[in-house]
Amino acid sequence: VDVFQAWCGPCKTVVDLFRKIRNEVGSDLLHFAVAEVDSIDALEEYRGKCEPVFLFYAGGGLVAVVRGVNAPLLQKTILEQL
Repeated sequence: VDVFQAWCGPCKTVVDLFRKIRNEVGSDLLHFAVAEVDSIDALEEYRGKCEPVFLFYAGGGLVAVVRGVNAPLLQKTILEQL
């Protein structure tokens, strides 16, 4: 989940990376979403920060968090979680 605030929008620079990984691993295993923290109370702790935050969920729970746009770390985290 790409967590963002309305004033800065979702992180568009990683969309290509996400598409590449999804094409490599298959669409059944991996799903991406965006969430605006200002409209979701459960994400309140991520409000007021100017860096992108990527949340990884599996089995209904949060399993990893990546702060900032770090393509190698994002790719590593995605592949490890799969």
